[in-house]
Amino acid sequence: MPETFMTVWLNLFQRGGFRSGESVLIHGGASGIGTTATMLARATGASQIITTVGSDAHRLASLSLGADVAVNYLEEDFVEEVRKATSGKGVDVILDIIAGDYVARNYEAAALNGRIVQVSVLKGPAKELDLWPMLQKRLTHIGSTLRSRTYEDKANIIRELQQKVWPLIESGAVRPQVFKTFPLESAAAAHVLIDSGTHVGKIVLKTRFAA
Repeated sequence: MPETFMTVWLNLFQRGGFRSGESVLIHGGASGIGTTATMLARATGASQIITTVGSDAHRLASLSLGADVAVNYLEEDFVEEVRKATSGKGVDVILDIIAGDYVARNYEAAALNGRIVQVSVLKGPAKELDLWPMLQKRLTHIGSTLRSRTYEDKANIIRELQQKVWPLIESGAVRPQVFKTFPLESAAAAHVLIDSGTHVGKIVLKTRFAA
């Protein structure tokens, strides 16, 4: 919980400035970051949540967590689906773990004055990137990582989570998604499951401590 919720809170809410009444596009909707961002966006009053997923099973899972539209990126163009879902306006905030060719496409999917928060680069660097759409729409493209933050920064994030997010978890409004648990000695099997891309949310390793 701490790292996933800290990452989403830092990037979507603190850095991205997401607030109630705004629309959001969340890439990797079935991932640990994606499921957490979807639940928190729904719990904090998002007007519309659109996610990208890689299978029908992940689409259903994402919708069950609060997404209004879940786009299978293997079969559909997420830019076109965003345009359809928002009547051509685009989304206010985009949370992206993909990068690569998604950077230019995010500029297309964003609304006027939209914010794009880059938290990972799974597809590597953007190539032949045309920045003109970013200028036309007055977009803000933010890069951020949690790992390089100071202890003081992380303590401040935790304090905000304690005040604003932990109550949502205690009430059951937000439920961390644990797909499967493995004993620590079966870590290799856990990695096989991760590589399969079939899981939703997080995979947990359990340790045994001596008394």
